[in-house]
Amino acid sequence: MPSDIAEEGRGAGPDEAALGRSLLIVDDDEPFRTRLARAMEKRDFLVQAAGGVEEAIRMARSEPPAFAVVDLKLADGSGLDIVESLRRLRPDMRIVMLTGFGNIATAVAAVKAGAIDYLAKPAEPDDIEAALLAAPEGKPEPPEHPMSAARVRWEHIQRVYELCDRNVSETARRLNMHRRTLQRILAKRSPQ
Repeated sequence: MPSDIAEEGRGAGPDEAALGRSLLIVDDDEPFRTRLARAMEKRDFLVQAAGGVEEAIRMARSEPPAFAVVDLKLADGSGLDIVESLRRLRPDMRIVMLTGFGNIATAVAAVKAGAIDYLAKPAEPDDIEAALLAAPEGKPEPPEHPMSAARVRWEHIQRVYELCDRNVSETARRLNMHRRTLQRILAKRSPQ
């Protein structure tokens, strides 16, 4: 983790009420990051958006936000590293981890690193807001639009495919499925 990232000063800062709803969004998928930032601004969050690890840490050092939404897999590193850094900067920060490849091991790692919740992409802004604002001792409400069983299966296949370096034969072997069946699944669009 780069520790020599320069801190940048800011001009006249937002008022205290706005800082209470400050939110850092970290995702390397620019269209998703932009859509989510707009949606959260409509929900009265003061949003900063970063595309990678170094940019996110630089922004957080300048003004530690009250909330953060962090993607697990980034082009320049892991969202888990960001979560740990954010918790050191502001221990009371409420952080939600997002990922396109959800599994139990990474959910546990995210919570151990300091995230309060773990949502699979594409997560709805309402679900993200509910997770961020949930009472610390309570559980957030279940998502309004959870992933379908077909989508969960598709996400799992995609994750194994990526872990096998996009090797169809190896992925088919590990999933115990016929290679042609896997090729047909990979050729289709993701189910909703």
